[in-house]
Amino acid sequence: MASSRDRQRKLARAKLDRQLARRAAVAKRRRQIQAGVGAAVVLALIVAGSAWALGAFDSEPKNQAAEDTCLWTPQDAAANANLKDVGTPATRNLPTSGTRPMTVTTNQGGPITVDLDLAAAPCGGASLAHLASRKFYDTTKCHEITTEGAVRCGDPSGTGIGGPTYSFYDENVPTAPEASPSASPAPGQPPAYPKGTVALVGNPPGTNGSQFLIFFKDFNPAKPAYSVVGRVTGGLDVVEKIGALPTVDNGSGAKVKPKTDVVIQSLTAGEPNAAPASSPSAG
Repeated sequence: MASSRDRQRKLARAKLDRQLARRAAVAKRRRQIQAGVGAAVVLALIVAGSAWALGAFDSEPKNQAAEDTCLWTPQDAAANANLKDVGTPATRNLPTSGTRPMTVTTNQGGPITVDLDLAAAPCGGASLAHLASRKFYDTTKCHEITTEGAVRCGDPSGTGIGGPTYSFYDENVPTAPEASPSASPAPGQPPAYPKGTVALVGNPPGTNGSQFLIFFKDFNPAKPAYSVVGRVTGGLDVVEKIGALPTVDNGSGAKVKPKTDVVIQSLTAGEPNAAPASSPSAG
């Protein structure tokens, strides 16, 4: 009889334990739902408050400063081993006028000097200056001479998919040229990318990082896709010399890799220069 009562107690205890476990699971689920609803409400209030503070409900849009428009989007280095972490540029007090000098010295001669246009491309200028300050470009190779007539540089891995652990959106992309029966722009219309243009190139397009193009001849696509960040002010002959180098297969079937290594020995960016003051009108 004692063993029978023991079994009954054990069965009753097991039943009670199951009931308590089910009740605990239901209570936990209820708390999770309540917490999720509460978090969603709080998030909605935060988003609405932020939108109100930024003027989303104003009748007229407000002008945003550079710190509001230069958004550095994190990229996952664990998913792409070709990315190099050197931090991100500053987000406040970025120069948005004038120019910034940039100097590129390669094993093919130089220097190549560039004026970065901080008014038209403040984010691109800020990114290049940040990377230069971290010596990101030093001893890297210009891995491609494009069929568009540009030297492509700025990827430490030399693969075309490398860069920093952040990206940013396009800015200062030229408008599409007027229709023309030939590949040349309409009379009196300059090409979208004149010889000497420095532009950023993302992979995929629109996600700019460290890679840039220096055009050694005019390029006028039907649909421009590169953000213009500056122009060459000296050493264009060096760029043309690099552009004339023989090319070989880059491993993907495209014969765009320079047969002779083109190495950036150093890339530096100086302090911003103020925009020139407008001259007084005559008379």
